[in-house]
Amino acid sequence: MDISVSKDSIAQAKEKMSKAITHLEEELKTFRAGKANISVFNGVMVNYYGSPTPVPQVSSITTPDAKTIIIQPWEKKLIAGIEKAIMDANLGFTPQNNGETIRISIPPLTEERRKELVKKTKTEGENAKVSIRSARREAVEQHKKFQKEGLPEDVCKDAETLIQKETDAFSKKVDEIIAAKEKEIMTV
Repeated sequence: MDISVSKDSIAQAKEKMSKAITHLEEELKTFRAGKANISVFNGVMVNYYGSPTPVPQVSSITTPDAKTIIIQPWEKKLIAGIEKAIMDANLGFTPQNNGETIRISIPPLTEERRKELVKKTKTEGENAKVSIRSARREAVEQHKKFQKEGLPEDVCKDAETLIQKETDAFSKKVDEIIAAKEKEIMTV
């Protein structure tokens, strides 16, 4: 058995860890931190011809200023459905419909809501770390299997050390992302 299998296994683990970071960043984009952010609607589904569809796929969403979001559905009959979907999503704001567009004024976050968002942020960060540790565990187990199949022990030990360094680096990145998001949420 040659060393390339070890390198492939390490590369796969790094890719899984990287995907955990990407997923974390996408999730955190949906957390409203007091200013208009259209990505909060990515998970809001509206019934579009019988199938649940994300609001951004059936409308144009703009932010004319930091405290306002305007949603203009491509079909006027969707206005009521989008309005209901936003209310059901419990995003913390009330849509106003003028028959053409839906206007949303972003209220300032309350201290309680900020703390709740920080808690959710930390939970997402912990989920990302769990994914990273899971990728590490899989890679280490794979190297133990490789060792039984004939890969030299020192190569396996070096690989485990490298995998641990990657795990530590990705975990540190999660901590940095979470700290930045917490700061953004708590800034009034």
